[in-house]
Amino acid sequence: MKKLITKFLIAGLLFSACEKETELVEIPDSVIQSIADQAATKAANAAATAAASAVASTVDEAAETAVNNAFQEQAEANANQVNDDPLPPSEYEFTRNGVSTVYYTGQTTRLKMAGELHAAFSDPTRTEADILAMFNDGIGFSDTSLTGKNVGGKTGASSYASTTVKPQIQAFITRVVNDVFPNYNNDASKGVAGKLTDPGGRTVHIDAKGFEMNQIFTKSLMGALVTDQIINGYLWRGKLDAGTNIANNDNGVYEYTSPGASAANVTKMEHYWDEGFGYLYGESDQYSENVSGGVLVAKYLAKNDIPGDDKVIYDAFKLGRASIVAKDYELKDKQAKIIKVALSKVIGYRAAYYLRSGGSKIDSGTMADAFHALSEGYGFVLSLQFTMNEDGDPYFINAEVNKMLEDLEKGDGFWDRTSAELNAMADQIDAASGLSTK
Repeated sequence: MKKLITKFLIAGLLFSACEKETELVEIPDSVIQSIADQAATKAANAAATAAASAVASTVDEAAETAVNNAFQEQAEANANQVNDDPLPPSEYEFTRNGVSTVYYTGQTTRLKMAGELHAAFSDPTRTEADILAMFNDGIGFSDTSLTGKNVGGKTGASSYASTTVKPQIQAFITRVVNDVFPNYNNDASKGVAGKLTDPGGRTVHIDAKGFEMNQIFTKSLMGALVTDQIINGYLWRGKLDAGTNIANNDNGVYEYTSPGASAANVTKMEHYWDEGFGYLYGESDQYSENVSGGVLVAKYLAKNDIPGDDKVIYDAFKLGRASIVAKDYELKDKQAKIIKVALSKVIGYRAAYYLRSGGSKIDSGTMADAFHALSEGYGFVLSLQFTMNEDGDPYFINAEVNKMLEDLEKGDGFWDRTSAELNAMADQIDAASGLSTK
């Protein structure tokens, strides 16, 4: 009975549910519009992203293509370009069959002789004959290895140099022996040779005009020996290219034998260039631009008055020598000019610098310091005639230099000089060298 009642109840409920109609829910227009807007935005964003990706891909491809084309063009240009310039070695060293072809023993000897001559000018036991023999004959040196060469034979010796220069320099020997040495320990004063000492400072031994002859002599050799031999001698085209030098260099005709070689292994052009190098680096390390040593130009190049000048000169010497080995004579000439112009600036700078320094010390009343500086300046002024500017001319010719020396010596010499006239002369030198020593 219970089962029948349950069946009837279930059946009734199902019949009742089937008779009810489904209710529809109405969606507001604002909601429908919002959904549509969202769908449109998503579609637009998707389209934009796809477009941007396509553009970026196109740009990347175009850039890559342009870069590749540029590299290809550069490679083709490099392949068609001939570079005849040799690469210089990192050091000034050149060999042939494993043996160095670089040597300049004569130049080293003369530089060392100049050092002993400088010392002789401060030795009152020396006679004029002693110092002249050292200068002209190459004898009488304490270093017994200094033989076979002399300084006098290479002083003012180029075809460019005036014949008046060597007699001027020899006259300094006469003056130190006859005027300074006899009064070496006497008190100096205006017009009187002797010893002058600044209070608590420098002592100088001077002649009657205030000239410290050891400084004048040695600084004159800056130009008359070193600069003249480099600029107007060994790096001059008239010497490097003379006679059959070019043909012999082209054909490997060797005329000099370097130490360690069993037969001639150096061409004349190579050796001449090395000798020019030796006048600057003969007492220094040939493997470094950091020049030093001695009493001549290397000492002042090392002071770095013109920053980088030492590197410019050393690099030009290296490349010039390499160009000779490579038989590139145009490049050799370019490097020779670089050396000559840069080396001249050392002389020009120091000439003006010491004149200004002397004037400043005159104003401060330290006369021993002033006369020392002016004596250095005098020698550097004499050296100006051996310089070379970019146009191939000296800063001053011989006659102009002699006029400046006369102006420094007139009256009672350095005792009569003023800072105004010394600065005016320094200005003139600065204008010629293109430097400023103010």
